[in-house]
Amino acid sequence: MRSPGRSVFPDPNRATRDGLVAYGDDLTPELLVDAYSHGIFPWFDDDAQPVLWWSPDPRAVMAPAEMRVAKSLGKRIRSGAFRVTMDLAFGHVTAACAAPRADSAGTWITPRMRICYRQLYDVGLAHSVEAWHGDDLVGGLYGISLGRMFFGESMFSRVPDASKVALARLAKQLEAWDFDLIDCQLPTQHLASLGAREVPRRDFLERVAANRRFPHRRGRWMFDDNAAG
Repeated sequence: MRSPGRSVFPDPNRATRDGLVAYGDDLTPELLVDAYSHGIFPWFDDDAQPVLWWSPDPRAVMAPAEMRVAKSLGKRIRSGAFRVTMDLAFGHVTAACAAPRADSAGTWITPRMRICYRQLYDVGLAHSVEAWHGDDLVGGLYGISLGRMFFGESMFSRVPDASKVALARLAKQLEAWDFDLIDCQLPTQHLASLGAREVPRRDFLERVAANRRFPHRRGRWMFDDNAAG
């Protein structure tokens, strides 16, 4: 893969007002690593359309230790209502995240994107977190891990709190592994309620540049016993 210090993308500080950095036809695992390593992510509606690459200002981020766990969510976690795993059902998680939602007419996770993320999973750079109720997958999330940053892509819930429990367990584990930041991409009220905060793009890009000096935590992930909290 391309050296993380060099990029084929334009300087994201020169993005358009709405955060568009570039567009084109190519979408490969190498391009995804290049993009995330420089604070850029893909977001487009259809594989027949150009791939759009974004770096919004401001950016939504969360330090692993800053996730806000409400009393009700903490009680839900401690109840053991969900069994939470990592990297056991990556394909099922991305399929669930890509499924149309009740409040949306379509999905931005296209088949081509799913293939590329699967290829990153196969080389140990993309990861999933699964929440199970019995044998049923009821929630989860996925993203890319580079250096000491986790770039969250999408989450889903089929029952209340399932994705929140998955995120809380992930944040606890990332904290134990000395990860610095979870990239949440676009600010939303939902993410803010969980502890995400907005930072200027320039500050975020400085954090991303500093992160490129750290090695990746590659391979299949599992929860440590001491991060079960």
